[in-house]
Amino acid sequence: MNQPTRRDALKTTLLGGLSTVLPGKSILGTLPSFTARKPNFSFSTLGCPTWDLTTILNVAAKSGYGAVEFRGLQGELDLTKSPAFSTASRAKETRTQFADRGVRICNLGSSAQLHHADASKRLKNLDDARRFIDLAHELDCPFVRVFPDQLPPDQNRDDTLRLISSGLLELGTYAKTSGVTVLLESHGELTRSDLLLPIMQAARHPNVGLIWDIVNMWVDAQEAPAFVYGKLKPFIRHVHVKDLRLVAGKHQYVQVGQGEAPLREAIAALKAGNYDGYYSFEWEKLWHPEIQDPEQVIPQYPAAMKTYF
Repeated sequence: MNQPTRRDALKTTLLGGLSTVLPGKSILGTLPSFTARKPNFSFSTLGCPTWDLTTILNVAAKSGYGAVEFRGLQGELDLTKSPAFSTASRAKETRTQFADRGVRICNLGSSAQLHHADASKRLKNLDDARRFIDLAHELDCPFVRVFPDQLPPDQNRDDTLRLISSGLLELGTYAKTSGVTVLLESHGELTRSDLLLPIMQAARHPNVGLIWDIVNMWVDAQEAPAFVYGKLKPFIRHVHVKDLRLVAGKHQYVQVGQGEAPLREAIAALKAGNYDGYYSFEWEKLWHPEIQDPEQVIPQYPAAMKTYF
């Protein structure tokens, strides 16, 4: 028979003492849990512009991803025109196909821009976003991404910021019965926290949030991630992750963990703030065809990210 160790004896004594102090209560219910929250990983189809739906799903399921973020499919950026999503029945079929493999569709990346003052351009972009919201609802997808996106020199800056925030509110109101949240991405000419914060404050709505693109804000605005997160935390619902390094004076995209982006600082801030959304890999292969192929980087991302946790 195994003899009790000194540690066993101390544990028995401690539990017995606590049971005396807290009669009638299970000790398991009184001790804090030290189980770390498991991070949620997704990837954007921006990184695999030639993959078909089956390949996307197979790679996601085999590589440990919980979700996929759709930014186009096989060259078609307007998902509402893609055969996999173009009708309600096809959308339902695609949703079921993903659900059966335990992979969620977590975000639809529209191209809608909210900075336009021209009435016809503004209406077209808002209508595009509404079509994506309708599709997201059919797919049981929680998010639709929109862009801020520019600060046109012929428009007053404050007026442009108001256009963006009012557009977010209009889309949030449209989405309120659908279960979809409209997310503004830190992108284009609006990657500084002093520009994004007033937009988000003016657009407070249960169905409006923010995508924090860590590298966009670090490279363009040169703001420390902890500072950015401290300002924008109430609005962040989704995070885009990539890495890069400076080569011959130019930024070059590299696999996560091999570059100079302050990912550890950003992820530490998110963890400390109890962020529980997706860390979505945005490998910009569509815009930069010279970078590594998706087969080389997308399957490796979850393992590379786990080193930060």
